[in-house]
Amino acid sequence: MALPSPRKDSRALVTGASQGIGMAMARDLARLGHNLILVARREDVLRRFADELETTHGVTVDVRPCDLADPEARRTLIDDINDTDISIIINSAGIASFGAFMDQDWEYETNQFQLNAAAVFELTRAVLPGMLARRSGAICNVGSAAGNMPIPNNATYVFTKAGVNAFTEALHYELRGTGVTCTLLAPGPVRDAVIEEEDKSIVDKVVPDFLWTTYESCSRETLQAMSGNRRRVVPGPLGKAMDRISSVMPTAISAPVMGSFYKKMG
Repeated sequence: MALPSPRKDSRALVTGASQGIGMAMARDLARLGHNLILVARREDVLRRFADELETTHGVTVDVRPCDLADPEARRTLIDDINDTDISIIINSAGIASFGAFMDQDWEYETNQFQLNAAAVFELTRAVLPGMLARRSGAICNVGSAAGNMPIPNNATYVFTKAGVNAFTEALHYELRGTGVTCTLLAPGPVRDAVIEEEDKSIVDKVVPDFLWTTYESCSRETLQAMSGNRRRVVPGPLGKAMDRISSVMPTAISAPVMGSFYKKMG
């Protein structure tokens, strides 16, 4: 089953489109001829990106600045797209925190839950009625290989991503035979192909270069998986290793090992 074909009156909606996986997937969808709705907080970045895509690929790009961690802002966005033909949605926006749960800033943790989980939940629900009525559509929710296992010092993130993982895979089976596909993207570490030393985060410094996958390769692999109506795609060597470990290693062993690694990042 292929992705929905580009149409003049349809849009592919991408959240987290101002950077990372979201930006890479928006660029690839534009290359395929899809008109887009780009969603992120930074309007200036989105508008520059929209101009690039329209100039390079001749598509129509709508910009919707929105803080998806804010329930009121999400409701406004959902109202705005209510009558739009959304043929593809990529729920990519997300944040993470590292360190002991009780040491984290509570406002940041609650925003993380709203962005990583509630926004995916609500936006998926918002676009499904139209997709089902047209018997055509593709959903990709970005979970994480980290959502397959309990990881101390990453508790809120794995809480949200475990929910996204299970929710998306459940919908994959529910939607069989409807013409609508649902694919989970569950990556490990993903980043730009080249990062200057002074720009490296603690995660960049802790994880060896050969274990990373790039945003561009992640996007390509994900779109191939969506075209084949695959339930789950896990790009990158470390992501695949984490996926395998979570299925075979006892939690009593994996949790302390992973927890000590994530404590360093905190």
